[in-house]
Amino acid sequence: MKYKVAFVCVHNSCRSQMAEGWAKTLANDVFDVYSAGTEEYPEVKPKAVQVMEEVGIDMSSHKPKLLSDIPSEIDILIKMGCNVTCPYLPNKHTEDWGLIDPSGGEIKEFRKTRDMIKIKVEDLAKRVSDGKLCL
Repeated sequence: MKYKVAFVCVHNSCRSQMAEGWAKTLANDVFDVYSAGTEEYPEVKPKAVQVMEEVGIDMSSHKPKLLSDIPSEIDILIKMGCNVTCPYLPNKHTEDWGLIDPSGGEIKEFRKTRDMIKIKVEDLAKRVSDGKLCL
């Protein structure tokens, strides 16, 4: 059984998109993966696309999505650290990863965030696979 996981941020233009890319690549057997934002935004940040491409993940066709674009009920809600109150999205487990938004920063900050997200996605998938989350 695959679990629905949603990575949520304000604009769905950077951190949540990178998390979606990692989860689809590293844990496609564990999760049905979604990402969304609480506010509209015109594009995925080019530096986010670039740093994911550096590790072989193509996000060139990704577009920002809103919460209304993903399933209304999910199993796992991951808040990326947006410092805003996210609207309620029914779920069985919620985490706030508290990641600093690298937007507007240098490429090295995007790489650092990308690598942190990879570690967190791997850990989440392992905890789910090992039955360490009550879902």
